[in-house]
Formats: sequence, C-alpha cells, structure tokens
Amino acid sequence: MNFEHLIQINDPLNPFVTAMTREQVWQGLVLRAEQPQLFVIGLDRCAILSRDGDVIERELHYGQARVRDRVTFIPESSVRYDILPTAEHVGGSLTMAIEQPDELQLFLRFTYATTLLVADDPNASPDALQTQEIVKSAYREADIDTVRLIRQFAHGDKLEGPLH
Repeated sequence: MNFEHLIQINDPLNPFVTAMTREQVWQGLVLRAEQPQLFVIGLDRCAILSRDGDVIERELHYGQARVRDRVTFIPESSVRYDILPTAEHVGGSLTMAIEQPDELQLFLRFTYATTLLVADDPNASPDALQTQEIVKSAYREADIDTVRLIRQFAHGDKLEGPLH
C-alpha cells in the first residue's frame, strides 16, 4: 500500500497558527529520528546502532518486540525511514519531506510505502479496504501528533510526548 498526505505548517491566512521556520521544522524532524520515544506511542527505547554520514541505523524496542530501521537524512529537506523486514515484521518506508512553495507557506509531506495489500489487489481479502482505511487513519493521526510535538519543540515548550 502506498499512501501520502500533506500537513500545512504555516498558513498565512490563519492568524491563530504560529509560524515556524524551515530550520525549526528540520530540527523537529531530526529530533524525531534521534529521540523517537518522544513521538512514537508504545516505543520503550531506541538504540542507535551506527552513524555513517547522513544515515543512522536504529533498533526500536516495543516491549519484547524489536524493529530495525535505517534513517536517511537529506539535510534541510527530508528524512526517510526504511524498516528492515524480518520474519516478524513487514518492511516499508516513510518519508517526511519539507515543502515550501513560497516564503509564507510551509508543509510537511508524509509518504508511506508498505507491503500491506491494497484493497483492489486481486489477492486482498474482503476486509482489505477496511484495514487499509484504518491504517491510513492511524498514520494521519500519528503525523498530526508529530507536527504538534514539533511545534511544541520549536516554541520552546517542554515536549510532553504523544497524546494517548
């Protein structure tokens, strides 16, 4: 399943939304990669296994479950997470890209690629459409929460972690 959506960071028409700079959004994305337990529900800890230039390898601990991934930074532009597939976990990727069409507007584009069967796949079960919509909704909510936490960080507030 492939899925992408956009979250508007700066809205020049909405005076109630405090604007952020591209640098603030970037620093928030780096924080999310290096301290994911501040952003990800159910994550007990993260061990950074290696760093090589703009790539880090991590092991994420969710109780007894362990997931390994590779995070690739394109400075000031995007962060890509590649989950390494195992017998217990499917692989996939998530890219968070900063988009700035003009000086006033700022967006984050979230792009997911997973091995989850899509509803129109001939091998998909009848429940695939429902499952797909649940997964998309969960991704969207997690991404909204990520932006909320980046805003907190950017404005000097103490990060309180995911709301759940």
